[in-house]
Amino acid sequence: MIIDRNSPVPQYFQLQTWLREQIEQGVFKPEDKIPTEEEFAKITGLARATIRQAISNLVNMGYLNRRRRLGTFVNRQTGLSQRKDIVGVLVPDIRAGYAPELARGVEDAAANNKLSTILCNTDDLFVKADFHADRLIENNVCGVIFVPTAASDEKNLQIIDKFRKRNIPIVLADRIIPDTDVDYVTTDNFDGAYHITNYLIQQGHRLIGITLSTLFSTERLRYEGYCQALKDADILLDSDLVKLHNGPFTEKHYKQAAKTWLTEQRKISAIFAGHDRIAYIIYSVAQKLKLNIPSDLSIVGYDDLHPTCSHLISLTTMHQPIYEMGQESLKILVSKIRGENSDISQIVLESHFVERSSVIKVKQV
Repeated sequence: MIIDRNSPVPQYFQLQTWLREQIEQGVFKPEDKIPTEEEFAKITGLARATIRQAISNLVNMGYLNRRRRLGTFVNRQTGLSQRKDIVGVLVPDIRAGYAPELARGVEDAAANNKLSTILCNTDDLFVKADFHADRLIENNVCGVIFVPTAASDEKNLQIIDKFRKRNIPIVLADRIIPDTDVDYVTTDNFDGAYHITNYLIQQGHRLIGITLSTLFSTERLRYEGYCQALKDADILLDSDLVKLHNGPFTEKHYKQAAKTWLTEQRKISAIFAGHDRIAYIIYSVAQKLKLNIPSDLSIVGYDDLHPTCSHLISLTTMHQPIYEMGQESLKILVSKIRGENSDISQIVLESHFVERSSVIKVKQV
């Protein structure tokens, strides 16, 4: 199917992408004449103006050339030969979470290397990442930093393969795809989660809940660290204290998890929120239920990236070096662009524990 009418991607861009892929895969060979606008209209059902826009873009990009009265033909050398000094950055949402800090780290390091950046928000959607990947390829970027989306590893690998097929180096930031030969920079999420769970245990907590998404490699590792800390302390894993889901971040899910825990007869003494945004949601639910933090409930988070919320709760958390992650990702990318390093670089940065006042020490009965 050339055109998906239910897709949010513009139809001209869908046709343009399909045509470009046919050329790159050799379906349309150099000097081949492509179908006319009228023929494409019959094949796709698109308006001729839409078809004309797609073809014109490919002419401007160097894939096609028009010959007066003869038609449109595939060029012998397709695409632009000279890559621009531009790096593409694909992040979930520049307005929230760690993305602003990550992007700033990338941009500062890029400027030091005389590179510019194109920032793309994927909203954690594969279809948007796929769309932006094509646009970055069109803009002839020299490299890409990519935070994998809230999709399967197979889907995210499709994005990676798009760039690799065109010899555009790509580095993953924060989230990784296990057991693949892809460059990445992340943090030690297992160790960080183990540390903060063990801290709660040392403070006397035994009924420790956890809530996060198993869709992301980072949060899966945090769950594993939590489980290992409980095991090492001879605390049985209680399924009632685990609220996992396999989807992107939504306030609704975490509000419901908090309400379930905090309105049950059985008392839960502490909650490990998979990241700080979740912790603040749990705090808001506790506040509505007239529960005091930390005397009624202890909470810990992960990231340490929400100073604007510090007036609400002084949150004990794990600080991730997100800015440094952006810088390190760009350093790897530059080495690939310049051909200085052909080896796979997989860097794991250390996080550090930040103790504040959202946890209280409890006495063992």
